[in-house]
Amino acid sequence: MDEQEQYARLFNDIDTQALITLGSVLASTVVLIIASQWALNWLANRLHGQLRFRVFALVPLTRLLILITALAVIVPIVIEPSLHNMVTLLGAAGLAIGFAMKDYVSSLIAGVVSAIELPYRPGDWVNIEGVYGEVKHVGMRTVEIQTPDDDLVAMPHLKLWNSAIYNANNGGVSLQCVVSFYLHPAHQAGWVLKALRDVALTSAYLKFDKPITVIAEEKPWGTHYRIRAYPVDPRQQFLFITDLTVRGKQVLSAAGVTPALLPPDATMDSQENRH
Repeated sequence: MDEQEQYARLFNDIDTQALITLGSVLASTVVLIIASQWALNWLANRLHGQLRFRVFALVPLTRLLILITALAVIVPIVIEPSLHNMVTLLGAAGLAIGFAMKDYVSSLIAGVVSAIELPYRPGDWVNIEGVYGEVKHVGMRTVEIQTPDDDLVAMPHLKLWNSAIYNANNGGVSLQCVVSFYLHPAHQAGWVLKALRDVALTSAYLKFDKPITVIAEEKPWGTHYRIRAYPVDPRQQFLFITDLTVRGKQVLSAAGVTPALLPPDATMDSQENRH
């Protein structure tokens, strides 16, 4: 019976000496974390280049190491270090860690799936949950997307399970751009169609072996025109769109074609200006 009670006991008796030791460890942990963060930040702010960012990266790593060391000291004081208790403790910790890391594991599995199905690869221009940009790196857990504003976004692969992945060029060098014009209904539609097509044909960024399409759609507030064309290189898409927009406005303005005045409740096609 005494042996069973000994195995059933998980926690040690906490006396005054144990409380003093625990207090000292906790206080030392807080002091070390504050001191290390201050020292590393102070050092990093006096460095330059890549070395500065490497020192900054040591801040969370140092904090983690201090916390792990503190736990290694505290656990034997609180928990009786028997085989039964250690197995129980490690089992509970493993369950908690597994539950906490289920999204991480899901991302790893999705990374394997992405390597097989290839929904994106480096060089693709993708839109995932409103983040649009060029895929720079496909890792085991995340895909790194560089946005047009030069932000690097790390998107976990688990988005594959429940999010739509828009791939603009799908591993190729052809990427369609869409440029919209909203015109007052009082104009010659045939002339506008030809003029906008000529604007696309005379662009320095145009890829000539791909089709040019000008689409007209009548709306209650006017006529919506869209130029669909392809730049030579997907990375030129924003220069291409800007070129078509500026020169298109110049041609239409010179011909006396006025833009439409959209009412406040006018809705836009969410895919028409995705680039």
